[in-house]
Amino acid sequence: MGAQNFVKMHGLGNDFVVIDARVTGFPLDAARARAIADRRTGVGCDQLIVIERPRDARAAAFMRIHNADGSEVAACGNATRCVASLLLGEAGADRLTIETEAGLLEARPAAAGAIAVDMGKPRLDWREIPLARPQDTLHVDLALGPLADPVCTSMGNPHATFFVPEVAAIDLAALGPVLEHDLSFPERANIGIVQILSPRNIRLRVWERGAGITLACGTGACAALVAAHRRGLVERRAEVVVDGGALTIEWRADDHVLMTGPVATSFAGSFDAALFG
Repeated sequence: MGAQNFVKMHGLGNDFVVIDARVTGFPLDAARARAIADRRTGVGCDQLIVIERPRDARAAAFMRIHNADGSEVAACGNATRCVASLLLGEAGADRLTIETEAGLLEARPAAAGAIAVDMGKPRLDWREIPLARPQDTLHVDLALGPLADPVCTSMGNPHATFFVPEVAAIDLAALGPVLEHDLSFPERANIGIVQILSPRNIRLRVWERGAGITLACGTGACAALVAAHRRGLVERRAEVVVDGGALTIEWRADDHVLMTGPVATSFAGSFDAALFG
């Protein structure tokens, strides 16, 4: 199969192996994705990203996303910024559209080398999350240990956001995997814990579905802002501080959520494609 080039990138420590398959293609299944994502025997990443030719003529490319456990997902905010950075530089454009399974996402450069992505409208109905049964997504009947009464949101992927007095006091490594697989979530869920610092500042940690605790989660930050504003705890624009840094999230008047934050390239390399199936 020969050598396969890749770029290792991250958004606030949420790291990705990015493969450009627009010309030659890159066949991928869950087992191969897991092998590449393995931090001991593979390249290592939270998510494996494959850039493909777009299906929609309005888009510059299609972005396929696999979690470290091999599962394919529809959305990843930090990865969208990273891919947008590559494609914007390649095209010399001031904005472009990336196609995902969650829809079309518009991206543009922002100040200080950051990338802004319109993540679209949050989905707030229980069917859209999805939840297993009809519920008010502003107050979901779910509790485990010190965590209770989450807000559920879909940003192209399901999120349950719990509000706590002190994020550092929560054993997310123990509670996250149990809640991810709770029967309330037919497609599993990302589990966020939020501490409100001020009307314009949120502290967030996330157990990501299929990846575990990550240093940053873009869709989780969007879901946290939406959930906190629905509860009347913050304004429509706030800084969301994650373990790896900070994202600026705005739930605009047009109902779209804008996410702005930095991207970084760690290194570029290649691997023998035959090593991973």
